[in-house]
Amino acid sequence: MSAVSSAAPSPSALIFVIEDDSGVAQLLTRTLAAYQFEVRCFADGRSALRQLTQVRPALCIVDLGLPDMDGIELVQQLTQHADCGVLILTGRDHPVDRVMGLELGGDDYVTKPFDARELVARVRSILRRRQPSADGGAPRQRRHAAFMGWGFDGASNTLRDPQGVEHFLGTAEAQVLKAFLERPHHILTREQLLGQHNLSPLDRSIDVRISRLRRKLETDPHNPKIIKTVYGAGYMFTAAVTWT
Repeated sequence: MSAVSSAAPSPSALIFVIEDDSGVAQLLTRTLAAYQFEVRCFADGRSALRQLTQVRPALCIVDLGLPDMDGIELVQQLTQHADCGVLILTGRDHPVDRVMGLELGGDDYVTKPFDARELVARVRSILRRRQPSADGGAPRQRRHAAFMGWGFDGASNTLRDPQGVEHFLGTAEAQVLKAFLERPHHILTREQLLGQHNLSPLDRSIDVRISRLRRKLETDPHNPKIIKTVYGAGYMFTAAVTWT
């Protein structure tokens, strides 16, 4: 139990559970409440979106098989309009769904059936990664980064290209870019980039996020010059970075 309960961020954080299976929703509510999270459940996506106009959760747990809208569409709306983490929890285990969910900004992807303690650990991992920007009392540091004509605003997750066009990054994608910008010219492992330990060798979520960043930053994403793959070790950001 200690592996899950140690270093817990914001134990009273509000979590939206968007799940139409009442049994799964009740299990999630009991599990998260046992770890002192506040939980609100929604049986469809539009009810959750309406509630977002009144209150902002720290994280949304989203089922992809919702009765009123496709969960992938909901993930996209959450990452575009709500400053919250997104954990996809679904019975769909097809790689296309996983890739789409992560590409559209999901922070993690868990398939059913799931282990309750592992799910809590993944929830806390997402909240830890988001904690510096969510902590209004913490001083803002190293907000604006510049490299090779590009600019990145770490507070709004906005990437500005050399032509001045702005691109909003999802939370997961921005997290990886921040890790690179904080440590340019260092080889970073998949675990360091995702902020997780004991990552499964089959977990390809970092590959999806690297691919998305390369499509934005690289002239030729298939022959990258800025984000280099160091085979057997990880990735390295090769550009010089200036922070203000």
